[in-house]
Amino acid sequence: MTLLLFNILMAIAWMLLAGEVSAGTFAGGMIIGYLILWLSRSAWGETKYFTKIPLVTMFVFYFLKELIIANLKVAFDIVTPKDYMEPGIIAVPLDVRTNIEITLFANLVTLTPGTLSLDVSPDRKILYVHALYVKDADRFRDELKNGLEKRLIEVLR
Repeated sequence: MTLLLFNILMAIAWMLLAGEVSAGTFAGGMIIGYLILWLSRSAWGETKYFTKIPLVTMFVFYFLKELIIANLKVAFDIVTPKDYMEPGIIAVPLDVRTNIEITLFANLVTLTPGTLSLDVSPDRKILYVHALYVKDADRFRDELKNGLEKRLIEVLR
């Protein structure tokens, strides 16, 4: 049984013990289950579970931060009379290689307001992104590569 499945079962048991079926109770059960599994990690041997969960958590918080910043930037541009947009199409070289990695990266870029994944080159080495706020193409490319793509690779590999 994988540790993730075991953690989910412990969270379900926590919900039953608490007598409340809700997302908050489940999340609390996942956290308590993770802590129990972490305290007994010597019994489980070598596993990536204890390093991947913090990486996934940090990735989610990073993406939420970027999502909020992008939403505020677009909302500010909408409510102010001056137009701050400098749209452009940027070719972003990809370090992600598999189909799932490319798909996740492209979808995460598209989910961020002000950016849209347009196409992937036939050799799957370049992602074309339309962005509303491109003051410096190299800086924009660097933010995607060293921010979102780098963290996604850490989580998936």
